[in-house]
Amino acid sequence: MEPSRFAILGTGFWAGFQLAAWRELPAARCTALYNRTRGKARDLAARFEVPNVYADAAELLRREPLDFVDIISSPDTHRRFVELAAAHRVPVICQKPLAENLADAEAMLAACRGAGVPLLVHENWRWQRPLRALRQVLESGAIGRAFRARVDFICSFPVFDNQPALRELPQFILADLGSHLLDIPRFLFGEALNVYCRTHSVNPSIRGEDVATVVLAMAGGPTVTVNLSYASRTELERFPETRVFIEGTAGSVELAPDHWIRVTDAAGTTAQRHPPPTYAWADPRYALVHASIVDCNADLLRALRGGGGAETTGEDNLRTLQLVFAAYESARGGKVVALA
Repeated sequence: MEPSRFAILGTGFWAGFQLAAWRELPAARCTALYNRTRGKARDLAARFEVPNVYADAAELLRREPLDFVDIISSPDTHRRFVELAAAHRVPVICQKPLAENLADAEAMLAACRGAGVPLLVHENWRWQRPLRALRQVLESGAIGRAFRARVDFICSFPVFDNQPALRELPQFILADLGSHLLDIPRFLFGEALNVYCRTHSVNPSIRGEDVATVVLAMAGGPTVTVNLSYASRTELERFPETRVFIEGTAGSVELAPDHWIRVTDAAGTTAQRHPPPTYAWADPRYALVHASIVDCNADLLRALRGGGGAETTGEDNLRTLQLVFAAYESARGGKVVALA
């Protein structure tokens, strides 16, 4: 079977790492890049030996024989590019956040359904090796029935240095990081019944919120608190690690710093480390996240090549996006928001 040919739309900060991750998979081959600034696309193409560069996405889709597109542009362009790809009947992978609002996300899903092509979402956070191992502990029954959990991403990492555009977002940490972190409770426990949220804007040089606390009542029973912050000074910065603590009827499990999973029951505590794989192209500061891109891409590619359903479809990710916007609604109104 020949490698699947694909194009990348958008060649900003994450595109180089995404393309490097795709190169770890011999069954995929990038044949074209689009960016509205042709020079940026040309530079990336030279680094990765991609043969064709375009400054017009419509022209790319007309001229290139493709098995799928990977959309890595800013969220405000996602709907336009998804609908353009669907019009050419090209399967779509779209980066998170899927859309800037629910109406756009639903329109993107409708366009792909109408064209008979899949819409998949590159939601790589749940593909981090420690988080996969954490779910295996839950599925093993080692801590019994989970009844409470906490998910923490708390740091002062200078995220705006690499992504200065984030400073201008009127909705920041929930829309950007929250689309990852609110997917974790769904990945671990299923769907939520309702949401309560409070936000804070601590950094005076940004437009949006940089701190959020979200409380979820999960349909399966657990109460989950998700703490997000780019404004918190801590003794040991662990960016980009997520910490998780889950209490169950027979014990507890913690995803602790440096990728350790600690399980405690009546017999005591056992610990095992689950480090991510290493890649020469990964930025050491983002290594945990960059490694997860490869496993996420592998799952999406398997689905696109007929190997069964992907985990992170557009339909699935829409439910995470609903949590994000329910959290904003709750923060504005100071009330619990029920999910349909």
